[in-house]
Amino acid sequence: MKLNLDSVVNNAEAWTNAGVALPQFDIAAMRAQSVVQPEWVHFGAGNIFRGFIGSIAQKLLDEGISKTGIIACETFDYDIIDKIYKPFDNLTLNVLMNADGTTSRRVLAGIAEALKADFTDDVSKERLKEIFRAPSLKMLSFTITEKGYQLKRTDGSLLPVVESDMKEGPSKARHAMSIVAALLLERFNSGAAPVAVVSMDNCSHNGEKLMTAVLAVATAWRDNGFVSDAFIDYISDESRVSFPWTMIDKITPRPHPAVRESLERDGFEEMEGVVTSKSTFIAPFVNAERPEYLVVEDRFPNGRPALEKAGVYLTDRETVNKTERMKVTTCLNPLHTAMSVYGCLLGYTLICKEMEDPDIVRLVRRLGYVEGLPVVTDPGILSPKAFIDEVVEERLPNRFMPDDPRRIATDTSQKVGIRFGETIKSYIVSGKDLNGLVSIPLALAGWMRYLLAVNDAGEAIEVSPDPLKEEMRSKLQGIVWNDPASYSGQLKPIFANASVFGVDLTGTVLFEKIEKYFLESLKGPGAVRRLLHTALAD
Repeated sequence: MKLNLDSVVNNAEAWTNAGVALPQFDIAAMRAQSVVQPEWVHFGAGNIFRGFIGSIAQKLLDEGISKTGIIACETFDYDIIDKIYKPFDNLTLNVLMNADGTTSRRVLAGIAEALKADFTDDVSKERLKEIFRAPSLKMLSFTITEKGYQLKRTDGSLLPVVESDMKEGPSKARHAMSIVAALLLERFNSGAAPVAVVSMDNCSHNGEKLMTAVLAVATAWRDNGFVSDAFIDYISDESRVSFPWTMIDKITPRPHPAVRESLERDGFEEMEGVVTSKSTFIAPFVNAERPEYLVVEDRFPNGRPALEKAGVYLTDRETVNKTERMKVTTCLNPLHTAMSVYGCLLGYTLICKEMEDPDIVRLVRRLGYVEGLPVVTDPGILSPKAFIDEVVEERLPNRFMPDDPRRIATDTSQKVGIRFGETIKSYIVSGKDLNGLVSIPLALAGWMRYLLAVNDAGEAIEVSPDPLKEEMRSKLQGIVWNDPASYSGQLKPIFANASVFGVDLTGTVLFEKIEKYFLESLKGPGAVRRLLHTALAD
């Protein structure tokens, strides 16, 4: 069986006999309707979109609630469109990894169209403009990662591509935020119909980050004479252009060879994954865990799909913010980051195997239950304690989920300020004793040790991609992984950077603890293991 429209439509019995759930709607009719009456555009065509957001659209289409699908736009890695979408007719084979070792397989066909958000491609550019002129367009959603919204370097200067975009105007937009601003300008010039602009990325205040970035580009264009004050008023008015906040939670690891092999054994052809020119790991299938959460602020000025009928929580901004803080600063993301850097140092390639390590388990349990829960805010719609219970007892130990700590260690510099800095700030504001924190300083010290690119056995390792990777490593120059005497204060300027950590940690007692833990980790082979075991012994 090959994943394409002809096979799914004309060979449905074979797919069903193989235990694969198929779309229960007319795919051709949905795609035709989506061309003339587009309602939902999504930027960021990677795995979490295909496996999670795509499944939301599928549920609504299967039940006859929606008639149109999602138009997927890739803003960064165009190979995804050329190598994964087009060859498979925009279909995805979604494979849920159940904790009991079984899998649930479903063909997702909710993507109506796949485009490159590339203004140097005239065909793509004109099609996007056509979509944005449509009064029927209700929402734009995003999974482009937090760095997709960033316009500046850590020193506060504009990224060169953003600086050029601001000077050259909407017609030459290249950065994702510039392209979105240019498309909103197209909508404004075609009647200023309302629309919701919805970040679904895994970061705090994601709607605010998206709004700030789009407004910054648009304001620069106004100042440079490209757009009017009326356009700024349009995108600043949330009764016309809203930027709802959201919380998303779904683990979608890189496609794993074991999953591909199981599919091939069952007769599925051409399931090989690719690594794109921009280092995206992607395949015709998505492997993912079953648990999933999406909480969305219900602010849609042009209406919206019936998302609540597909399991999405629709609520107010305050509840979204509390839910997001619960997950990102306490119940999942900090645990993931802490165990990922230590997992890499200790030679693990699977998260589930880490959860068989008593020291790692103590690290994440203390981080969540002892250090995080005392300062978390209960959002009301989800229980923080129950959420951590599910994470620690079911999700992380799921031995059938092929998640890799090296994936989670990606872009750590973009995460630590929220995942650890927010808890640290909560301790400071509430007057709690920072000396009681152990797992947080361990996690931060472990990240520094990981950046030395040598594991606990003294073997060279590859540090996961990170926009500050080379900058951080350059500041650690001179430090030798097995020689504490090689340390001469290199951590101080790193931890003084509040833009990375959310607070100048050198002004707190935590810095002394981080420095102490880091020095312990430099004592040769096995030092990282001894550090974890000793620091968490209590």
